[in-house]
Formats: sequence, C-alpha cells, structure tokens
Amino acid sequence: MNTVTTTGQTRTAAAPREGGFTAAAAGYIDDRTKISVVVRDYGRKIFPDHWSFLLGEVALYSFVVILLSGSFLTFFFQASMTQLVYDGSFVPLKGITMSAAMQSTVDISFDVRGGLLMRQVHHWAALLFVAAIGLHMLRIFFTGAFRKPRELNWVIGFVLFILAMAEGFTGYSLPDDLLSGNGLRIIDGMVKGIPIIGTWTSFLIFGGEFPGEDIVGRLYSLHILFLPALVVAFIALHLLFVVTHKHTQFPGAGRTQDNVVGYPVMPVYAAKAGGFFFIVFGVIMLISSLFSINAVWVYGPYDPSPISAGTQPDWYIGFLDGALRLVPPGWEFVWLGFTWSFNILMPMIIIGIFIAVVMFYPFIEGWITGDKREHHLLDRPRNAPTRTAIGAAGVTFYAVLWAAASSDLIATHFHLAIEGVTHTLQALLFVGPLIAFVLTKRTCLALQRKDRSIALHGYESGRIVRLPGGEYIEVHQPADEYQKWELVSYNEYKPLMLRPNAEGKITMAERTRAGLSRWFFEDRIAPASQTEIEASHGDHH
Repeated sequence: MNTVTTTGQTRTAAAPREGGFTAAAAGYIDDRTKISVVVRDYGRKIFPDHWSFLLGEVALYSFVVILLSGSFLTFFFQASMTQLVYDGSFVPLKGITMSAAMQSTVDISFDVRGGLLMRQVHHWAALLFVAAIGLHMLRIFFTGAFRKPRELNWVIGFVLFILAMAEGFTGYSLPDDLLSGNGLRIIDGMVKGIPIIGTWTSFLIFGGEFPGEDIVGRLYSLHILFLPALVVAFIALHLLFVVTHKHTQFPGAGRTQDNVVGYPVMPVYAAKAGGFFFIVFGVIMLISSLFSINAVWVYGPYDPSPISAGTQPDWYIGFLDGALRLVPPGWEFVWLGFTWSFNILMPMIIIGIFIAVVMFYPFIEGWITGDKREHHLLDRPRNAPTRTAIGAAGVTFYAVLWAAASSDLIATHFHLAIEGVTHTLQALLFVGPLIAFVLTKRTCLALQRKDRSIALHGYESGRIVRLPGGEYIEVHQPADEYQKWELVSYNEYKPLMLRPNAEGKITMAERTRAGLSRWFFEDRIAPASQTEIEASHGDHH
C-alpha cells in the first residue's frame, strides 16, 4: 500500500494489480461473463486427432467465409425485378433491357473494387460448404458414428445438408440471368405438375404467373435472413450435441504419449483450429482468384425464348435435374378433370423416399438390429459389411442421377446418341446400386477374412525357409499385440430370433424385423478369439 499525504488529508492508494492492464481487463471480463468456468469445463475436452474429423470443420469454416463475403455483397446487390436499360462498363450488354438484380450483379463484377473476387469467393465457399457436409456425413455413416446416442444429431446434420442446398439454390437464382431463370422455370414446372394444388402453389410462390413481379425479392429474403438463421441455429444445436455426447473415436488410433486419443480443445486444438481456418480461407481465396465461376454476363438476362444447350445446375442440385431427365415419355393422363404428370410426380416421390430413408436410417438400423447399447467407438467399415454395402448402393444411386444431369454433355463430348446415353443411365439407376451392394459386401467380407488370417498367422514376410524334411515354407511375421487387438476388437452381431409377444402372438412387424435382421447379418466373419490366437501362436512355435 502507498500512503499519500495532501493538505490536511491522508489517503491510502491501492497498489496496481499484478499483471497490469491486461490482467485487470481479463479479470473484469471474467467477473461478468464467467468465461473461466466455460474454459475449465469445456477447454479440456479431448478432440480426436484424425484427419477425417476435419471435414466438419471445413464445412463450418466455409460457412464463416460465406457470411463474410455475403455481407460484402449485400451492400451492392439490388433485389428488384424492375426493368432497366444497362449502361454500365461491360460493353457487350450496353443497351439491353434487364432487371435491377441483373444490372447490380454485373456492376459488382466490373465496377465495384473486389466485387468479382467476392462474388467468386461467395460461390466457391458455398460449393465447398455443401461438399464438406456431404463428405462429413459419409464419414459418419460408414464408421457408424450415428448410432445411439447420436441418432438425433444425424438428423440435425442431414437437415443442415438440405438447408445448405436450399441456401445455395436461392443464391444461385438471385442474379436473374439466363441460367438462374431456367432453374426457376424448372422449379415452376415441377410445382405446377402437382395435381389439384400445383397451379395455386406456383402462384403463391411467384406472386402470379411465372416469373412473377418480385420473385428475386422473395428469394433474397430467404437467402440472407430466413435460411441463414436456420443454418446458424442447427449448427449451434449440432455442436451442442457434440459437446454433450462427446466425440466418437477410432479404436486406439492417434494415441499420444499420455495414452489419450487426440488433444484438449484448450490450448492445443484451439490453436490448430485457428490455423486450419486460415488455411481453408486461403484456399478458397486462391481458387476464387484463379478460376471464374457463374459468369452471368456470358448468357445475359433471363429470357424464356432462347434455348441454351450445355447449361448445368450447381453440382449438388444435379441429382434432382437428373431424376427428371431419366423419366420415360408418356407418363401423363387425365383423371377427375386433372392432368396427372407422373413424369414429374415419380421423380419427386422417389427422391422424397430416398431423402427420408437417409434421414431416418439410424432408427431403421437400430430397429432391424435391436442394438440398444451406446456406441462411442467407431466401426471399421469392413466390420459392418451390410451397412457399408448399403452406403455404396446409395452413393451409386445418387451418382447415376447426378450423371444424368449431364446426359447432353456426355452425348456431345463423346459423340453418342442422347437416346443411348439416357437408356444406359436408366438401366444403371436400377442395376448399378445392386452391383455396388454385392461387390462392396463381398469386398468387406474378404477383408474380414484377411484380418482374421493376419491375427492368427501374421503377415507374409516374403522369406522362404527350407525345413529339415525338404519342405519349403514362407515365414510369417506375427502381428504385435496392438495390431491383433485392432483386428479382432469388434462385436459379432447375430440375427434376431423370432419370438412371440406378451400375448403369445407373432406379429407381421416382428416377422418383417426378423427377416430383415437375417438379411443384415446372414453373411459375417467371426473375429478370431483369444483361444484361437493362443493356439495359433503355439502352432507357430
């Protein structure tokens, strides 16, 4: 304490707090936010140190880039369908009538400093956002990370995927250029293809006959307000469940010298995550600087009369476009005074069923297998052959629809008849998933047999030894204890037994469940037991 004497008064001044202004500011903030409690409770949580877990981070960081670049663009974009005569700096479009939305987009590209770069950053980040979510969900599916207690988080992640596609489509449609107008026209046709309510729904969406008077303004509100708010809310909910349930882990992979899988969030992982954010940001900026995308000035403003060949939607919407292209002709009839266009309804129904199955797959698998246990360790995909085969079939189904969206480009680039390309893709849509299922399941079972052989007999060393009796054998290098444990540490599931209920009856639901369970687990390779390993080890000696 310091004593200071003034005229007739003596006061005691407190010594400055140790650490100076920074410590005082930190103490002030902590007193009012209790941030130290958050750091203490959550900062020491372990984050797995495996590259596949970075896919979710790529999606999160891409969304941050989308918000930053989108905020810049909102200062210059005019969400209006008001018709104007372009008089900007891009000479080929001078004197052409276009909407204010189209004109502001061209102005951003050619007259705003950094405008074209920000447009491309925004678009590339959106593509990366959807791709990262999709790859992240594939990793979760093939490793079984969606099982109890994380079923709901899988649903949240899939809803995020749908919202990301909706966000991308609404943004793609804002410039009111020829490509975006054609995309909206397809949506209008699909909505009008719904019997009874289709026409009225289209009028409600577009505010009248297509293209309406202010569809860009409505899409703009969805794109910058409603959908981003939902995405932020679902991301927060997703991360909350991640913190609550903890991260899943690969069995024994990535252990540190302290026998811990991964690193704590604070300070190690926070520093690594911060650096990784700037890497993602830098890669997006580099791609946006070198590769042009969505050049709206090439085709000009939307006009329903021109027919532009070779135009494609963004890749994540391609499977919807492909589904429409693969429908055979003549699937229309009039009934009860309404036209039933099954060439539009059937793709919508099939895609709807596909989306519903993917969204609720954790509950479907849990019901089939009867597995009610909590799972915090990930599966090797080979050790769940049926699930892995189902995933491969689903990816093949999606890939065929995606390829069908480019059927015209396939035909022109490879000098093929468009009818032949379409018929081939139609056949692959049904045959392809079946072939992928069978090949994938057989491959997984073969890999399981290989793992069992390695656990029992070791690795082939390539060294040939002649025994005293003249026989030549190859010496096997035995696997170490950790490798053996990794090869045999998985559960062998068996089909559910068909049992009567409390009333002594066997219901159709139970018969269906037992049949699906037999199909799910009928082909399986039992892991080598400890007794078998010890016996094999004795034989080697």
